[in-house]
Amino acid sequence: MGLFSKLFTAFRGAATEAGEAIVDTQALRILDQEIRDSKTHLDSAKENLAKVMAEQMGVEREVKKLQRSVREYEDYAIQALDKGDDNLAAEIAEKIADLENELEAQQSVLDGYNSNIGNLKQTIRSTERNIKSMEREINVIKTTDKVQKANAAAATKFSGTNSALRSATESLERIKQRQQQRSDQMKAALELQKEEAGGDLQSRLRDAGIVKSNSSTSNVLERLRAKRQPPKSLPSSSEPQYFPSGSSSDAHYNKS
Repeated sequence: MGLFSKLFTAFRGAATEAGEAIVDTQALRILDQEIRDSKTHLDSAKENLAKVMAEQMGVEREVKKLQRSVREYEDYAIQALDKGDDNLAAEIAEKIADLENELEAQQSVLDGYNSNIGNLKQTIRSTERNIKSMEREINVIKTTDKVQKANAAAATKFSGTNSALRSATESLERIKQRQQQRSDQMKAALELQKEEAGGDLQSRLRDAGIVKSNSSTSNVLERLRAKRQPPKSLPSSSEPQYFPSGSSSDAHYNKS
């Protein structure tokens, strides 16, 4: 019996663990359903509150009607007393007593309605606040759950020696190596082309000052300045020329 009892206890424990695991995995779904149930109960409570308020309005109308009747019959009683009709006044007083008793009963009912309606309104407001607060918390929990699932998926996918991230990194490194190899090949081809055309030798000769460098703008300007001849200075035709008397110029004119 001890063995069967332990086995039964073990089965119960396994069933409890399985049930808790199911509850844990379906926790968000259970919370959503509980919120829906709470809203359904809240809507039902609001409907009941509306019915109670309608009944309260009816009782309140009855109370006001009785109050008006009491005042009306009081006026009648005063008029009967003024006329000296005590019997009529006593009959009216009896009527007023009945009305006041009914008014007291209806007022007690109305007070109960007012108190209950106040409590129901406060409970409904508190329940609405709790539901809204719970919905905000559920939204946060759902967002957190999605983020954690995304992080777990990323960690699973991009961790380990065969992860996609490691593979992508290795592919990127291979692409960089191939690009560097192509760049080195192009540079080597340009070097060979220069050597075959003698360009590298000419560059070294120019650097050593043995061969003049290629023509440049400054060299062209210097060459043009050197070729340029200075202009001859001629006397201005607008200025008169004077010759002293007895000079060679006068003798030349006299001879002519």
